[in-house]
Amino acid sequence: MSAGRKFREALKENGPLQIVGVINAYSAIQAEATGAKALYISGAGVANASYGLPDIGMTMLEDVCIDIRRITGRCDLPLLVDADTGWGGAFNISRTVKEMTKAGAAGCHIEDQVAQKRCGHRPNKELVSIEEMCDRIKAAVSGKTDPEFVVMARTDAHASEGQEAALKRAKAYVEAGADMIFAEAIHTLEEYKAFTAEITVPVLANITEFGATPMFTKDELGSVGIDMVLYPLSGFRAMNKAALDVFKSIIDEGSQASTLPIMQTRMELYDMLDYHSYEEKLDALFAKSK
Repeated sequence: MSAGRKFREALKENGPLQIVGVINAYSAIQAEATGAKALYISGAGVANASYGLPDIGMTMLEDVCIDIRRITGRCDLPLLVDADTGWGGAFNISRTVKEMTKAGAAGCHIEDQVAQKRCGHRPNKELVSIEEMCDRIKAAVSGKTDPEFVVMARTDAHASEGQEAALKRAKAYVEAGADMIFAEAIHTLEEYKAFTAEITVPVLANITEFGATPMFTKDELGSVGIDMVLYPLSGFRAMNKAALDVFKSIIDEGSQASTLPIMQTRMELYDMLDYHSYEEKLDALFAKSK
């Protein structure tokens, strides 16, 4: 079964489908262990975690594909990927879909911001025309080597152009071939309900912390017809805070002892990685005959 098919099956079987953001292979393993059914890698996650850069369009396709390959090489859950604005013109966008599919992704979303993009929950976002975004979608669809690969269109229009403009754009993107819609920075359940009532394909709600969208629950979003709930950087934010607390205790207190309770133990790490099975394999392969 292709990765794209796995994602579509997970969507059918889970209502709404919770999509958990991960930043590397180990966090993907942890998410799978908790029962997650689908994963996500965000452009911000790649820029922030892998390159120490802000999410303003400085990373490129191969930067993202490196992280895709690392995650899909270790975890079989379907992975949705942030493709930003597609990294160029029609041929570049088509290549983005081809390369992400080859790397093991189940799908990607492309947004309607200008190439010099900003975080979706920051002010002063600038959008391309509907026509240009529809061309991006057509180019992405043309790049499918797996017909089940998901091309999702993200619209950032709600914040800068309003709800009606966002709906108008979303409808046009579906007509252009988008398999699903990502409605960014929506403020109310009623506005989400308008999306699901008027849009004929599955709709995703992005429930990111400290942003423009309230912390709606899975059940609340399901009640207004949302098909997917995305948590793009929740684990990453927690990792960052925990690591900072540990580093601070080492420098300020001269020891990490006070922060041991927030650490994963060595044995918990080994268990998550199935470390002992690797040792047993080595012992079996290279055991000395007596």
